[in-house]
Amino acid sequence: MPQPILRTQRLLLVPLADRHLELEVELDSDPEVLRYLFGRARSRDEVVAAHAERMAHGTKVDGLGFWMAFEGDETPEAFTGLMMLPPAHGPDQPDDPAVAELGYRILRRCWRRGFASEASRELLRHAFETVGQQRVIAQTMAVNAGSRAVMAAVGMRHVRTFHPSFDDPLPGAEQGEVEYEITREAWASRPRR
Repeated sequence: MPQPILRTQRLLLVPLADRHLELEVELDSDPEVLRYLFGRARSRDEVVAAHAERMAHGTKVDGLGFWMAFEGDETPEAFTGLMMLPPAHGPDQPDDPAVAELGYRILRRCWRRGFASEASRELLRHAFETVGQQRVIAQTMAVNAGSRAVMAAVGMRHVRTFHPSFDDPLPGAEQGEVEYEITREAWASRPRR
């Protein structure tokens, strides 16, 4: 099953493609967008490398991957951010194709409009009802209150705080990282809006 185009009330979620590279460059050129990830803007070369990794990683489990979010139509002016739902990966994640990892990066001009929550709900619906995932996790710095609020708003629950070691930690890293999750059962039994 290829990644489908997804729609919400306001957003069009289009599977990430090479034609979206310049939008990724725009998104990652804002240090505030990357404050809790890298603490700085990324260079064009870094974005090009990250794009290639996303494109490769997005093919590991059918239906999972990365989407570009647009308010309405797929135009550069309507671009709102990058939505992520790849298989969970990383040194502290088991290699389990039934577990996906939710993530989002929203352009600063689109903050506080509910786009991350709206798109995340649709990605969770897709993960559980279409792809058949058993669990979806999300991780962020403990001090990232905005991202944590999105996780809670879409029905995820905090399951752990952990303290990875970093060569060059970002401000707030001493408070650790948090992981939230939602299971297929919790998704099915959540209160409907």
